[in-house]
Amino acid sequence: MAARCLFGAARTWAGWPARQLPDPADPGRLLVRDYAKKAVVKGGRGGKGAVSEALKDPEVCTDPVRLSTHAMGVNIYKDGPDVALRPDAEYPEWLFQMNLGPPKTLEELDPETREYWRLLRKHNIWRHNRLSKNQKF
Repeated sequence: MAARCLFGAARTWAGWPARQLPDPADPGRLLVRDYAKKAVVKGGRGGKGAVSEALKDPEVCTDPVRLSTHAMGVNIYKDGPDVALRPDAEYPEWLFQMNLGPPKTLEELDPETREYWRLLRKHNIWRHNRLSKNQKF
């Protein structure tokens, strides 16, 4: 109130004049802040009440027969057996043609393929981004 008189203008906040802002001391208005209930600290030392479980590594299978017939660690369920490997004839052909090594460079690809042009476009975008990083507006 005194600041308004001193500076001769009502300050605005978010586009509303100061005299229209809600007054917490207004008798008809009750402002209440609700906070979440404080967490109960359970016995133990140090910690914020959460029960900590010791992390343990998964079991490592060393049986060569089981390793050659099952995909170990691939099962997404907590319970149940590991996934058994099938004969190669039951898997799609593209699975065995996947490139598992490092990605091919631009010089190794054939210019007549779509892969070549996609990689060339990607390299040009990377180059453009590097060059435009230092430009000032």
